[in-house]
Amino acid sequence: MEGPLGIPLEHVLYLAITLFLIGVVGILIRRNVIFILLSLELMMNASALAFVAAGAYWQEADGQVMFMFILALAAAEVAVALGLVVQLARRFRTLDIDAASEMTG
Repeated sequence: MEGPLGIPLEHVLYLAITLFLIGVVGILIRRNVIFILLSLELMMNASALAFVAAGAYWQEADGQVMFMFILALAAAEVAVALGLVVQLARRFRTLDIDAASEMTG
């Protein structure tokens, strides 16, 4: 079950799963907002890799279309999240996510 480039689909999916799990561990372990955002980006890129690999394997453009949606979602997430990071840094003088639990309207 090899794709058009000769790489088996299972190998690419194993890589995507590994990257996704690294992102999950990064979210669960780290308390710094920047590292949490990087872990989220890693998880989104892992899912994008799985979509592109599956689309290439079945020779459909659906995987590339989903990749474009994931790119748009990642851009929106970065824009909103960096605004929150700036506000968190200004208000609490730290990037520790536990300080955000004290935020009030």
